[in-house]
Amino acid sequence: MNTFWPQPLPSGAPRLPFPYRAEAEVVSASLAALQGRLDWTAVMAMARPWVQGARATPAPFWAMESLLREYPISKPEGLALMRLAEALLRVPDVETAIALTADQLGRADFDASSTEGPHKMLASLSASAIGLSKRFLPDAAGEGGLLQRLGARTVVAATVRAIQLLGHQFVYARTIGDAVQQAQGLGTVRFSFDMLGEGARTSAAATEYLAAYQSAIEVIARGRRPATGMAGPQGRDEISVKLSALYPRFEDAQRGRVMAELLPRLWTLVQAAAQADINLAIDAEECDRLELSLDLQEALAARVAAEHPQWGGLGLALQTYQTRALELVDEVAAMARRHRTKFVVRLVKGAYWDGEVKRAQESGLPGYPVFTHKRHTDICYLASAARLIGHHDVLYPQFASHNAGTIAAIVQMARAA
Repeated sequence: MNTFWPQPLPSGAPRLPFPYRAEAEVVSASLAALQGRLDWTAVMAMARPWVQGARATPAPFWAMESLLREYPISKPEGLALMRLAEALLRVPDVETAIALTADQLGRADFDASSTEGPHKMLASLSASAIGLSKRFLPDAAGEGGLLQRLGARTVVAATVRAIQLLGHQFVYARTIGDAVQQAQGLGTVRFSFDMLGEGARTSAAATEYLAAYQSAIEVIARGRRPATGMAGPQGRDEISVKLSALYPRFEDAQRGRVMAELLPRLWTLVQAAAQADINLAIDAEECDRLELSLDLQEALAARVAAEHPQWGGLGLALQTYQTRALELVDEVAAMARRHRTKFVVRLVKGAYWDGEVKRAQESGLPGYPVFTHKRHTDICYLASAARLIGHHDVLYPQFASHNAGTIAAIVQMARAA
């Protein structure tokens, strides 16, 4: 017991195996977990019409998929567009947007060099528009009559707005209010609302994020739509919170402070979500923070079981590009059983691969905490999905994937459960 938390806190003992294991051994374990679980012929038969339907309905000319046909992400042009499309929606002022546009487009060559293939008109139009804007960026102030007549700010602002249209494929809305309002017209579709760019570096920033999360929960609760197909929070929208946004020193070396300061902040959000009867999920973060995240989840679960036993909306996201994914699913299920509750678990592939690999290289670690081949992550995702479905008595599974084959495989395993 302690003065700030009514239940005993977790001891901090390790829950999961060493993360820097031989990748081949982990993949073999994932394959073994899938043995006999899937009929791949049936999986492909289910997925094929979905793929054909998507291909039969081509994206509009301004969509990111269309531009990436001409400017693949493996090239500087595609990478520049992808960065801009995602980043510009979060830039708060025009000056910064112009500087970012100049920096990214200035590194790439958007001249129309190819007019072959089914998208040659798109190639010509997109290359001409982007190339024109590039020539009129602030560092090209000495060029062209159009720049002199309209000014660099006007020309670049038009470019920024055009690229922001692309960004709407990645960012649903600028504010939680706008997002909930857009969701109102989508019937039975349910959302997990997340904020981009979270990560507090100061206590002041953490306080702002806490207030933003509190406001988001209130907005979601006010705009709450009737549950679909399932009673309780599982049939409603969800808010995802990032622990590193709520505390600037969210790290194992500061475990005492995390439990004393972050945990009470987190509880205010959990309590608000429980009272509103909506889901609240703890977002996944880097490997080094995983054990500490589980300790926080355990502390929350104990208090939820005592004060909101009927809620069932506390959840978390699990990353299957980590080599400990299978053990993680089992540990989360065991935690739910210990507290006689049910967690909402969202299975994702992962979000911090570059940083995880770089950190392991810089530290001279014996391996990587993440898979180094995409196909290995795909295998682990399916094995983790099978394990998650196997724990359906205590885990309510959610699956995040863009892969038609993966979705078909999950449907098959769920029907067989």
